Amino acid sequence: MSWSPKKCVVVPIDFSTTSDEAIQTALEITRQPGAVHVVHVALIPNFIPYAGEVVASVEPERWLHLAKSHLADYLKSRPQFAGVCSKVLEGDAGTRIAEFAAEAHADLIVMPSHGYHGVKRFLLGSVAEIVLRHAPCEVLVLRRPDYS
Repeated sequence: MSWSPKKCVVVPIDFSTTSDEAIQTALEITRQPGAVHVVHVALIPNFIPYAGEVVASVEPERWLHLAKSHLADYLKSRPQFAGVCSKVLEGDAGTRIAEFAAEAHADLIVMPSHGYHGVKRFLLGSVAEIVLRHAPCEVLVLRRPDYS
């Protein structure tokens, strides 16, 4: 990874405990909050299953509004992240993160990893792996603190 100053750093978050660390790392790298783009990818379900039955369809606009509101509240509750840019994307997380990085002409993507392995990784997949394959720029994957 080149240690030259970064003009645009994308930080995908899922609101997990490692999201704060990823944003903080990006801020340390850029030293400019406006150069950090915090993104959350919302996967909008077509329906809400309940006990094997479809209860109601989900309005995509409402789902996106809730995701945007949650992201805004998340960042507002952390004054140390004041000034970062934020965006909610829709679709497959790994693909959308790589596409957004290309659109934003990102120099770097900083993302946390859950460190799933075995059956859990097979079932949940690895967003970090997809981003690594498709990213148009360098990717810094942060290791989970409790991963040994």
